[in-house]
Amino acid sequence: MARTLRLIFSGTTLAAGFGFAGTALAQTQEVQQAPIARVEITGSAIKRIDAETAVPVTVLRVEDLKKEGLTTIEQVMSNLSVSQAQQGTSQSVGSSTGGASFANLRGIGQNKTLVLLNGRRLANNAYDSSAPDLNMIPFAALERVEVLRDGASSLYGSDAVGGVINFITKKNYQGGSATFGEDVASHGGGRSINANVALGWGDLDTQGWNISAVIDHQEQYPLTGTDRSYNTRYPGGLSTSTFPANYYQGGDSVNPAGPGCTTGVHLIPDGGTGCLMTTSSFVDYIPRNIRDSGLIRGTLKLGQHELGVEYLTSQSVVGTTIAPVPYGGLYMNRLRPDGTANPYYPAGLDPTYTEAFMPDGVQPGFTHVKWRDMPNGVRQDKNTNRQQRLVVSLAGNVAGWDYDGAVTWNENRVQEQLFGYSDGGLITQGVRDGVINPFGDQSAAGTALLNSAALSGTIQTARGQTTGLDFHASRELGDWLNAGRGAALALGAATTYDKFTSAANTEFAEKVVASTGIDPNTLNSGSRHTYAVYGELNVPILKTLDVTGSVRYDKYSDFGNTTNPKVSFRWQPTQAVLVRGSYSTGFRAPSLYDIHSAQTFTNTAGTYDDPVNCPGGNPLPGHSRAANCSQQFQVLGGGNPALQPEKSKNATIGIMIEPLKNLSVGVDIWALKLDHQISVLSLDDIFADNVKYASRYHRNPAGELSVDGSQCPNPATCGYIERLNENLGGIITNGIDLSANYRWRSAGYGTFSFASNTTYVHKYEYQNTEGGEWNQNVGVYSGTGPVFRWQSTNNLVWSRDALSAGLTARYKSGYVDQDPTNHVASYTTFDLYGAWQQKKGLGLTVGVRNLLDRDPPLSYQDYTFQAGYDPRYTDPLGRTFYARVNYTF
Repeated sequence: MARTLRLIFSGTTLAAGFGFAGTALAQTQEVQQAPIARVEITGSAIKRIDAETAVPVTVLRVEDLKKEGLTTIEQVMSNLSVSQAQQGTSQSVGSSTGGASFANLRGIGQNKTLVLLNGRRLANNAYDSSAPDLNMIPFAALERVEVLRDGASSLYGSDAVGGVINFITKKNYQGGSATFGEDVASHGGGRSINANVALGWGDLDTQGWNISAVIDHQEQYPLTGTDRSYNTRYPGGLSTSTFPANYYQGGDSVNPAGPGCTTGVHLIPDGGTGCLMTTSSFVDYIPRNIRDSGLIRGTLKLGQHELGVEYLTSQSVVGTTIAPVPYGGLYMNRLRPDGTANPYYPAGLDPTYTEAFMPDGVQPGFTHVKWRDMPNGVRQDKNTNRQQRLVVSLAGNVAGWDYDGAVTWNENRVQEQLFGYSDGGLITQGVRDGVINPFGDQSAAGTALLNSAALSGTIQTARGQTTGLDFHASRELGDWLNAGRGAALALGAATTYDKFTSAANTEFAEKVVASTGIDPNTLNSGSRHTYAVYGELNVPILKTLDVTGSVRYDKYSDFGNTTNPKVSFRWQPTQAVLVRGSYSTGFRAPSLYDIHSAQTFTNTAGTYDDPVNCPGGNPLPGHSRAANCSQQFQVLGGGNPALQPEKSKNATIGIMIEPLKNLSVGVDIWALKLDHQISVLSLDDIFADNVKYASRYHRNPAGELSVDGSQCPNPATCGYIERLNENLGGIITNGIDLSANYRWRSAGYGTFSFASNTTYVHKYEYQNTEGGEWNQNVGVYSGTGPVFRWQSTNNLVWSRDALSAGLTARYKSGYVDQDPTNHVASYTTFDLYGAWQQKKGLGLTVGVRNLLDRDPPLSYQDYTFQAGYDPRYTDPLGRTFYARVNYTF
């Protein structure tokens, strides 16, 4: 018990658990002056005198992250080499995500990375109940972020498959600080500001109490599609619903804008006689968002015990803009209801044209029309996401046991409001009856009808709640094997009650279903109880060798129970060499949304050719190109009560060495296998093999798939692709995490630190179905995105007294695009900062992100509404200058 807490700081990375005397010397000398205290490191329930564990943990110091210009958790996650694809705030554009942002370690899914705040769970995002929204975490209140790069279901239960991210706030904070910052892009657009205030009273160690509070405000202004030149990188963001409208009678579309499509709004030729609209010209590349959060924390010492109360409240408001409402399934009659000629009916069409199925009110000689409601302007939505969390905890020591227990209550509420939409029923009738002119200017009657059709309102709301009780305790036991150190045991138990509801505003949703795809009858609701017990035992075998075993049993009220063990070792044969390894099983329980979400219709995110009616992009006789080729078809998605949990196996083996004084190098080999993955089949795969997935196609009486939300669920008109949640195939992935840390101190020049963290993915393969073929995903856009072969973050930091400066290089390797004819180039950016900070008083940080002004590489992905690049992996702002002024007292 004579060892001290050893932590290796370098740049923005703190590597915990290596125990090297040379690199940790400076920190060890500083810590030795303080009383020795037991600490709990993410990935272990045993409180220890030191931080030396058998699992790989990366720790990020928030003060260093702030100097690099990072102000949000989303930015922090995007810079982790171990993190692959993630959903960010920008994906709320055109999608009902509530503006949420998620983490995704190892690229196996955002719902398989466990996110904790001070060691305990947050409420999952209410829309899909899969994972917490990172935007709800108060960045300004954090002290550090601990990232466990290993599976940990044996301790934490569900979701800890790809790893665990523990956000830890400041404890025993005294004094105060105020910070204001601004970010400005050199090419305009996307400006942001941030401000926070922190106050703390009382000293927990000397006075026995402490109260602290943090208020954080962040405001991001939009970056629009026209703010950057690469919004014209096609074919992304193209639509057949245009202004003026395309029209057809069973053949190719025709547009009155002419062969060059030069007289319309953001139009380009479609290769035939019709036009395509470049919707990326309307889309926000970064949406407008405002985030406010507050955290108040109080701790009171009661002898050997500490009573704590923590309350978090956060609100994120994200507003997005996309192109005006598209109508892809309109009919225009040749005659008005009174028998007079429709003045807008195109000349030269067949006056006797009919189809096998004709809706009520549609006359012979009609024409199909695909129109964009430009008169009512762009569409906008406003996502308001509110989070609350209350934790009442009691920790201390009783009879040699270090214990910690708490009652927690979490709530997440989300509301989505729409603006600039229109009543699909009125528009459909107005075009059919010759009141609305889809090809040009409106008459007084047309304008009046369009004005009356304009709609704004709340489209859907959701609420999720989690109430929990947890308790665990640990203690040292005897030195069973004469290793010079005692064994240690931890025991714990937890129970939670989860419930969620998500509902559409039926009356409003019915009127906008053609453009939103949200089923007006959506009503998702579910609840569950969970009970768990777990234990962890650490046994020193030799003076140089420890072995740790843990196991957890979880019982769910809906699908049953699961037991997950873990075994790990830590061997340090010399002061400069550490070898560690682990093997574990894990699981991810199906979320309440996975199970209970209502089955609803929506549009495909991208455009496809109907493989039966338009094979190879060539329509068959009797099936028009305009309704079957390069279209957004209807898809039925929803929950499945028969879902079973996803199962995983994790293994790691690593070595840390100190070849020179103050230099440490680490290599961790990791492997992960996931079975029974809960997901939906990729649309790319469904459309690529209609024979294999024939059961997924449900066609209407005309043998076609629907291209407009108003046509479903009516069986007389609805043709769709079935894409429900299900247990699909597995994922196999493995690779190497590399780290290097070096510190050099000079009496005359200050301290120089270098930190490098790199992840190399050797293999990532997935199955679409149980027992199906394995699809390669490393360096290839497959399914919903690529897996990067290489990702790296490298930091060089200099500091001397109150001055510091740093340079950060970030790298992502290239990959084969969704369109395999395009190779997405690698992406490297450099960030530079300088800072002056007094211990008390004024401080200033200035810097520039993306110093060389690197544009995002070209990508033709259509998973997001932003065209020309992939916003999930790159930053559209370009070179961005920032400044932070703070005052401490």
